[in-house]
Amino acid sequence: MRKFSILLLFLIQIQSTVAQNGTEPITITDMLKIKTVGNVTLTHDGKRAAFTVTAIEADENNRLDYKYRTQIFTTATLNNSVPVQLTTTTDGATRPAWSPDGKQIAFIRSVADKMQIFILSMEGGEPIQLTKHKYGAANPKWSPDGKSILFSSSIPLREFLQDSVLNKLNTVPTWNIEKPGFSKNEDLLPNKEKPNPNGSLSEIRAYLDKNATDKKAIVLNKLNFQSESNVSSEMNFNHFFEINVSNGTEPRLITKGFYSFSTADYTPNGKQILLSGDVDSTENPDRSLESEIFMVDTNGENFKMILGENGKRYSGATISPSGKWLAFLSSTTSFISVPSLSIMPMNGTEKDIVTIPFDRNKSNLIWSKDDKYLYFTSQMNGGNVLHRMDRLTKKIDALSSADAGISSFDIADNTIVYSKTQVTNPSELYFADANFKKEKKVSNFNEWVTNKKISIPEKKTFINDLGMTVEYWVMKPSNYKPDEKHPLLLEIHGGPAAMWGPGEESMWHEYQYFCSKGYGIVYSNPRGSGGYGLEFLRGNINDWGKGPASDVLTALDKTVEEGWVDSSKLLITGGSYAGYLTAWIISHDNRFKAACAQRGVYDLNTFFGEGNAWRLVPNYFGGYPWEPKVKEILTRESPITYVQNITTPFIIFHGGNDRRTGFIQAEMMFRSLKVLDRLVEFVVHPGATHEITRNGDNRQRMDQMLRTYEFFERSIEKK
Repeated sequence: MRKFSILLLFLIQIQSTVAQNGTEPITITDMLKIKTVGNVTLTHDGKRAAFTVTAIEADENNRLDYKYRTQIFTTATLNNSVPVQLTTTTDGATRPAWSPDGKQIAFIRSVADKMQIFILSMEGGEPIQLTKHKYGAANPKWSPDGKSILFSSSIPLREFLQDSVLNKLNTVPTWNIEKPGFSKNEDLLPNKEKPNPNGSLSEIRAYLDKNATDKKAIVLNKLNFQSESNVSSEMNFNHFFEINVSNGTEPRLITKGFYSFSTADYTPNGKQILLSGDVDSTENPDRSLESEIFMVDTNGENFKMILGENGKRYSGATISPSGKWLAFLSSTTSFISVPSLSIMPMNGTEKDIVTIPFDRNKSNLIWSKDDKYLYFTSQMNGGNVLHRMDRLTKKIDALSSADAGISSFDIADNTIVYSKTQVTNPSELYFADANFKKEKKVSNFNEWVTNKKISIPEKKTFINDLGMTVEYWVMKPSNYKPDEKHPLLLEIHGGPAAMWGPGEESMWHEYQYFCSKGYGIVYSNPRGSGGYGLEFLRGNINDWGKGPASDVLTALDKTVEEGWVDSSKLLITGGSYAGYLTAWIISHDNRFKAACAQRGVYDLNTFFGEGNAWRLVPNYFGGYPWEPKVKEILTRESPITYVQNITTPFIIFHGGNDRRTGFIQAEMMFRSLKVLDRLVEFVVHPGATHEITRNGDNRQRMDQMLRTYEFFERSIEKK
């Protein structure tokens, strides 16, 4: 009897590591129930929090379609307060910002396809539209005295040149616009001739300009001519404006010139504005990769650079509440780098900079009220972890677990408010004290999950051939039975510098859905992933295929060795870089019953021309396709080179407007396999961009997942 009890207890423990104790399986339409908490912000006294919740709602114009809607909520941080929804209109609201006295919230909402700032009184009433700016208004920041709001606007070059307020002196950029045959940028100024196709050269040029304005032609002279969804000739400049809150006068331009500024905020005394951006008077913005930190008086005068250097990017600058300390991030202009965290006295020089060793990416720098601590989040070991640095000792402590993801947070007084992703819940709001103790879940936006059978990942590791520790996670089917064999799906992340883990919200539903369908899942962070330091990040330079493939396949092999996997039913999928790696693997390994590649890169030479992420080519492979040694590497590393070896049934997805990777390569891969008479299917989602699986059209998101499942089942059943 005692032996039976021990065995029963053992089996219960095994089962508890497999699934949460719900009874209902995750379904495809559960994706539509997920609500995501973000944009967390606290009042200065820490007594109230505001945040956004993004939900997926039925489209009132088409019952089969769905829309994302983001609304603002608030809650007190004391007692047992519950979140209260502040905004309700179908236009939604986002980017809440508290006034210094906590009596008002500024936020942005779309009006006639432009984002504008609204003010909402906490004493009641309807939101009041503050800005009606022709270029829109985003990223509101209150001045310390609560009288003004700083905001940003993106302004196209063509409109900037013709704006009599922003460009009073009819100036033109000093950097080269790169239009062939025109040596002077004065030729950018509006052509005042009457358009005439049969007229003088100047009139013909006016006619051609009119055609371009009317979208009859797109004339490209830009190096970065691809947006996320199209090709574009537009060059935009992000500038900051200030507007008086009480009288709503015309916004006043703070920054100037043909440059872009990415962030801005007031200094604690309200007399100056701290900015980051790229101000290079000699180099075309498409070619300049640097970013600097600046200070300017609130009247726009005494503009000066604080930090800047050729070949470096400075970002994330934040001033401590006392105004005495500046924290910031810096890195080289290479994509394959880990930014350094540094602090310096506000009245200091470069020699006073202290850089704190911490070999992980860092973001969201926030000072404590007393200047003693600097809080930030960092991707590491499968989670987005909240850290705290002691300014005096320079010691950094991890406050949260790598098993969860802190996606947005704020701290005021002794309170931290944050959104958290866990395996058991994709997103909720939490409170904790400044030491990250006394954690309390505040919201129940995804309470429906408690009735679901959730598969719990088991973390494992191995050492690869470079001596690196590779982490991977195994998820058993939610209906797992120890005496049965189960299909196993190898999931691969993109980037290639992304990182997956239990704290990653974007894959929450997909993993749980396939587990509910009886599949086991294994996913890993192979060499080249973020979250493990610079050496690991650079582990796939000149090696996008063989090395990373070895890592993900080792994770697969070790999972199969556990004994519960049906090795005749192995499946593989991934998107973006992982679409690349999926194609690479099945062109070198025929063990899989079926494969699915989404939004992939298949020919690196072509990718250089058709993808807006083209800089990955020189960054990872050291040069360009016309250079013989580089071309040899690109050919060696391209899955299309080995297409004749692919015999695995293969479904390929691509968005019709995906300009990040481009789509010609997907068509090349499909056509090549069709000519070879292989089992291949190609699915194009019209209008979809590279973000289809994260924030794309929800019918298309469900369509992609269902088609993948159906294709896998079709292939598994095939004898």
